[in-house]
Amino acid sequence: MNIIEPSFIIESHVDGDYILKQIEQAGRTAYKSEDKITDDSASKFISSIINRGHLSVIEHQSITVRVICDRGVTHEIVRHRIASYTQESTRYCNYTKGKFGNQITVIKPCFWNENDEKYRIWKQTIEGIEKAYNELISLGATPQEARSVLPNSLKTEIVVTMNLREWRHFFELRTASGAHPQMREIAIPMLNEFKKKVPVIFDDL
Repeated sequence: MNIIEPSFIIESHVDGDYILKQIEQAGRTAYKSEDKITDDSASKFISSIINRGHLSVIEHQSITVRVICDRGVTHEIVRHRIASYTQESTRYCNYTKGKFGNQITVIKPCFWNENDEKYRIWKQTIEGIEKAYNELISLGATPQEARSVLPNSLKTEIVVTMNLREWRHFFELRTASGAHPQMREIAIPMLNEFKKKVPVIFDDL
């Protein structure tokens, strides 16, 4: 059994200045004010449309992220409707094979430390699940049959593409104080990275 921390990779080539210029070009179509475009007009224009709630304009740009987290977290991610998803499939991935290290990989719960009795119970349960999964495979079960014993803690990879408006909605919900701790664990650092890479769009979140 392998225990890892969650992580993410921004897979799009993100050029923040280019993104702003493209959004401005699209947005000014509404007013036919393309003649007002200058080298430094995009930030002010986009800040203005966000403040006025004209968020449909930022849908013209999207970003793709690979998220490595537990399956429970992905069940929340895929509730965002305006997005495209491709996820590691437990129907086809056989975790007893060498490319998976002949073991299942799980995400360490952020809410228990290793000295906590609750963590000990969790780890002991995962070890039992891995043993059961391996035994089912050895008895001839297919991965899609054996997956029925796999836990929410199972590590998975999901590639997520959202337009910038939906990413704003995602971060508004998933970084909030009431969001699930493991969701916040991945969403907060992701939002911080988005803020670094794309000016203006996420500054108010």
